[in-house]
Amino acid sequence: MATLITPPSVFTKEDWVLSNNTKYQNAEQQRAVAERLRAESDRLIDETDKTTKKTQREVNKRLDQRIDDVSFWKSELDKELDDLDAEIENLLHFKERIERALAATEEPLAIAQQCLANRTKRIGIDLVHDDVQRELMKEVEVITGVQALLKRTLEQTIEQIRLDRSAKYYLGKDLKDKFSALTIDDCCAGLNNGSGTINMYSGSAKIEPNSVTPDDWQDFSNENILKAERQKNNSINLRSMTDGILTQTYTDMRDQFDNVNTAFRKRISETRDAKAKLEDHLSKVMNEISDMEGNIDKLMRAIADKEAPMMVSQTRLNERAQRPNVELCRDPVQYRLIGEVNQIDSSISNLKAALSQAESELKGLIRNQLILEEDIDIKSNSLAIDAGQCVPIREYINHQEY
Repeated sequence: MATLITPPSVFTKEDWVLSNNTKYQNAEQQRAVAERLRAESDRLIDETDKTTKKTQREVNKRLDQRIDDVSFWKSELDKELDDLDAEIENLLHFKERIERALAATEEPLAIAQQCLANRTKRIGIDLVHDDVQRELMKEVEVITGVQALLKRTLEQTIEQIRLDRSAKYYLGKDLKDKFSALTIDDCCAGLNNGSGTINMYSGSAKIEPNSVTPDDWQDFSNENILKAERQKNNSINLRSMTDGILTQTYTDMRDQFDNVNTAFRKRISETRDAKAKLEDHLSKVMNEISDMEGNIDKLMRAIADKEAPMMVSQTRLNERAQRPNVELCRDPVQYRLIGEVNQIDSSISNLKAALSQAESELKGLIRNQLILEEDIDIKSNSLAIDAGQCVPIREYINHQEY
């Protein structure tokens, strides 16, 4: 079946002109819009370029300021850390001084206690609570007091070292964070549009939830520095106090050491004087005993010498009693012989009485001799303890100021 061909539309010339003009106008309008858009784009490009560059300059300026701020606080932390390190070293040195001073009290205390123990071996009247005893007991008291004070000071020093190290730890931790932040910001400050390490990171433009304000950031470092300053000042005060304690304890122990030695010298001198006087009296007593023994011998001989005259008188009387009868006369001879017997008998009685008294005195002298010898032995024992035992071991005491 044949297809019906529709003939094309036929326009008038006016339609043709109108169509052309419409197209011209549309093209012109579109071109004008495009030109305006291009101009706006150029303006926008220029504006955004300027804004971006300005923003980058501001960011760079802020980064430089931030680097300066971090560098400032880092330098402050560095300085404070160096100061605190030096203070810890000083305090450790003082700790060693305290430990040496404390250890040095052991021997003087042991010697003082040994002297007290030795002096309990004194005997008799010499077991007296004298000045030496009092000064030795005071020396033990002084040394034990010094030990207690040094132990407390050592405990305070150890605790202060712990506090200093704690402050140092927080300074070091803060300093480490500052160094990391400074490294990062230095790296950021070195970045530019031509850097090869730049990249796009989606979602990076945000405030981290665990971030802090600049004031909080500054207060954190400032508080660490203030804490370190407080501990450093506490350490300095403790060192000053410790220095005074070490000097005072040395002075106290040295003074008491001298007091004990002075008391020993005085007591030894007194004991030697007493011993010398006792020995002098003993010598005199021994001489008197010898003289008294001679006197007793003389009395005994005198008594014995009276026996012969008595026998002569009694023999005469006995013989004359044999006279016979009236020759048994009470003549003067008889009376004189009787008187002679009585006189000799009286003399013997007097001599025996003197002998008895002399023997009694001899016993008294011998008792005094024994008492003096015993007391001399007591004094010798005391001198052996004080001068022979205590004084020599005290020479090992050497108080030093640490």
